Amino acid sequence: MSRDPIGPATVPGAFDDHAASYDRLVGRNPGYHEHLRLSARRLTRWSAPQAPPRCGTGPRLLDLGCGTGASTAALLAAAPDAEIVAVDGSAEMIAEARRKAWPDRVTFVHSRLEDLPATGITGPFDGILAAYLVRNLPDRDAGLRTMHDLLAPGAPLAVHEYSVRDSLRARAIWTAVSWGIIIPLGRRVTGSAGLYRYLWRSVLDFDGAGRLAARMRAAGFADVGVEPVTGWQRDIVHTFLGRRPA
Repeated sequence: MSRDPIGPATVPGAFDDHAASYDRLVGRNPGYHEHLRLSARRLTRWSAPQAPPRCGTGPRLLDLGCGTGASTAALLAAAPDAEIVAVDGSAEMIAEARRKAWPDRVTFVHSRLEDLPATGITGPFDGILAAYLVRNLPDRDAGLRTMHDLLAPGAPLAVHEYSVRDSLRARAIWTAVSWGIIIPLGRRVTGSAGLYRYLWRSVLDFDGAGRLAARMRAAGFADVGVEPVTGWQRDIVHTFLGRRPA
């Protein structure tokens, strides 16, 4: 089985090629949007009393890896009065997101996390949601440290991410669903399966839940915990929660 040339450095370009069909594909994944809303609710539930929103405004939230806006919509549902800065490294995914109707307090920015300072986007944020992002970062530890530094003291981070390494059952289910549904469907809809083979492989290669939680603690996060999602992705997708110490 050949390995695809997609990796952390080329993932944004691969998503550029698939942006137009992305919403159709994830819409066929039972629970995809509900699980994002679940992680967004968990993030807002963790909002720290030590770091209240600025006077007269809602919380300022950062949506990292926003894609076509599914995680942005989840944040809006959880925090309707929030000011949201939504960031993605794929220009075409950002373009798809901008075509949708959003309140004025939602801003989309094309940038990789590591290049964010050059865009003028700075903290502090009252919360960060990073959905399906950490696995694709070229330097995961540096990325988590950057997220920590963007947060206000006491403010939370929710990492919504695949992690199957700690469970043989989860690895088997993920491989069966990938090769039985995700990869063939991706090929049929887009004409290419490379991105979806990368998705399968990158999830298998990624940290177990314990390892990712340890990375978060090493990056400076406190109160780190892991919560499951429901349905077929239980033990496959998780919400990793932590906060910048007050």
